[in-house]
This record gives sequence, structure tokens and C-alpha cells, in this order.
Amino acid sequence: MTVIGIDKMSFFSPHQYIDMVELANARGEEPNKYLIGIGQTEQAVIPATQDVVTMAANAADEMLTASDRKEITMILFATESGIDNSKSGAVYLQRLLGINPYARTIELKQACYAGTFALMQARDYVTLHPKEKVLVVASDIARYGLQTSGEVTQGGGAVAMLVSANPMIAEINQDNQFLSRDIMDFWRPIYADTARVDGKYSSNVYQDFFKAVWQRYKEKSGRDISDFKALAFHLPFTKMGLKALRDVLPEANDEQQAALLDEFEASRVYNKRIGNLYTGSLYLSLYSLLENSQSLEAGDRIGMFSYGSGAEGEFYSLTLQPHFNSGLVTGQIESLLANRQYVSIPDYEKIFNNQLRGPEDRVIDIKDDGAKFTLHGQKNEQRQYVCN
Repeated sequence: MTVIGIDKMSFFSPHQYIDMVELANARGEEPNKYLIGIGQTEQAVIPATQDVVTMAANAADEMLTASDRKEITMILFATESGIDNSKSGAVYLQRLLGINPYARTIELKQACYAGTFALMQARDYVTLHPKEKVLVVASDIARYGLQTSGEVTQGGGAVAMLVSANPMIAEINQDNQFLSRDIMDFWRPIYADTARVDGKYSSNVYQDFFKAVWQRYKEKSGRDISDFKALAFHLPFTKMGLKALRDVLPEANDEQQAALLDEFEASRVYNKRIGNLYTGSLYLSLYSLLENSQSLEAGDRIGMFSYGSGAEGEFYSLTLQPHFNSGLVTGQIESLLANRQYVSIPDYEKIFNNQLRGPEDRVIDIKDDGAKFTLHGQKNEQRQYVCN
């Protein structure tokens, strides 16, 4: 049987960040509330020169070869920060990245969960069409508003994944279990550009969904916690995933409990410094695990918990392939983090309020943004993208 899964992965987040200690001080909070209680140390700042389309393009461009661009026959764009209520962000990507014009281009939405659904649709499509490839991007900007309870869990960026037969990174196993319920823990009305959230309730729902789909997964698959080398979680803030992991740790022996905790720490190295990616959060966690774990080997099974408020949860597994690290862009995130520019809290607040919104024509100065793809402004209510 042909193996289908994630062949390549790539990541992008903008060139600016704030320090969580400084944000805590500015908001009159004890820094350890953010550093330990929330589990975040830094947060990506999204300038006006970047949106979900440019971030997705910057992420995908680094991993795609000329051959990939010809062989991709579907682009699935997962986001809850879409720029248009009609036109798919995937259509912009097709042009910006020079992808085969005979590809389908679709945008998907279900809070933070849509990236997982996109990945499963890609797997199933390539299973039927093993000579073709699908580009999956999960790109988002988490916005809750200045001086709100959710401000500490903002962030943004994009994860791009190429799904193919005979993948380098991981097989996507056919063992998914999922759960959906109509719950108002987090939402963003069509007229709003910041989210509404009941934080404590949402955290409780997240844990309840994890326990429910984990239990169903065990019943349906016959597997238990001893079958997993690591568990990766959707991490809107990294402490949330740790709480979920602790709910199931008693099912493991002492040695495996310690090992699972070590792998979890590896999986949240990057999320601690980027913040919330919504649809891309789980997959940045996977990227972090693959790059920072000291013990992963080919054949290891990785458990994946995806959650999207409103609400939908899913648990499935990946099986690592013999050359899994070869599918990652070498040194990409390390370089990105090393070259980011520190931003003071007052400057961050100005940037936050300077996003492109409304119908007016506008030109945005892009000279300080070194990314390949940037947003140069808007003309006649059409966003103007630039390839630098």
C-alpha cells in the first residue's frame, strides 16, 4: 500500500516581537502569570505589511521546488483571519507562488480546527490520486484587542505542508476520531476584527474534548498511551496543552510519563516564542517537536490533538518516516527567531492599530519588511501584494 502523508513543512512569522515580561509589566500583571501560568515568553507582532496571504506565501515559498509547483493540483487554505468573505486566500497563493493554474483553490474555516480538516482532505485526495500533490497552508493572526484578557495569547504566522505519496516526514494514519458541539466559548462576529472569548470556559471545553476523543480513539483503535512516542497539541497558549497532557499521564508508567513530558517540552519551544497561530498552532508544535526532540526515530507514532472553538476536536496519529527531518527547511525557524526585531509595548500598540481595514485606498511603506512577499496597500478595495 502506498504511504500518504506530509512530505515537507515550512513556517513563517513576521520580523517583530514583544517580550511577555514587558507586556505583563505594562498591564500591571505579575510576569510569572504570563511566563508560567500561560506558558509564553515572547509574541509575534504582525505589521501592516503582512496578512494571512503574505504569511502563507512566505511559508510555502521556502519549501516548494519548481517541480512541486507544477505537480500541485489543489491548494487548501485554512484560516479564521480571512481577508475576503467570497474570494479564497488560496487563489492569491496560486498566483504569488507560480503554482499550476489547473489546481483547485479552496479556503476552509472552523476556528483553529480547519488546518486539520484541510490536511485530512489532502490525504484522502492523494490516496485517490497518488501522482498528485496538495499544498495545505494554515495561516492566521490571533487578535483579541489591547488590554484584554486574551491579549497575552495573541500571535500569528503560517505553517505550510506539502502532502504527497511516499512522504519524507510522516504518514497520516487513517485512525481519526472527532467530536463537534455547538458551544460559544470563542467566536468572532462578521463585523468584528477581534475575537470574543470566554477564556476559562474555553480552556475547560478544550480539556473535555481532548479526553472525549482520546477515549474514543482508544476504544476504536485498540491502542493506548504506550503506543505513542509523543503527543502534540493545539497550543493557543502552551500551558493549555500541558494541562491536557497531565489528564492522561496517569495511564502511562513512570518512565513513559517522564518521556512524554520531555517530548511535550520539545513541542512547545517555538510556540512559546511565537504565540497563537489558530489553525497553524498544532502544526507549529509538530514542527517544534521534530526539530527539538532528542529521541525521535523513524517508525515512532505521534499523537495529534486538534481543537477549534465553537467547537470541534480531533485526535489522530502520524508515523514518522525514515528521513523525517529532511522534509524541514534547514535552520529556518532558528534563523527567523534570531533575526527578529524587538518592539517596545508602545510601538506594538501603534502597530496593532495600524492594520489595513476599511474600503479606503492606502499605500503601506514596506521598506522595513524584508520578507519576500508583502502587502503594499489597497487600491479600489483590492489588496496590493508585492514580491520583493
